[in-house]
Amino acid sequence: MAYTDLPNDPFMLLSFINMKLRDCYQNLDELCEDLDIDRNKLILRMRASGFEYDSIQNKFW
Repeated sequence: MAYTDLPNDPFMLLSFINMKLRDCYQNLDELCEDLDIDRNKLILRMRASGFEYDSIQNKFW
């Protein structure tokens, strides 16, 4: 999955990423590496929609 294949809607993206983090990955680095997603671009995209990553809870909020 490439960065461009992610959902465009911010809430769909939030749901998708958090589901993957919850069900498949220990942290954001693992998710980004496995899905070949640029971590910094994802964080900036999520931040632009008002979401921040919480490494302790392993989710965006």
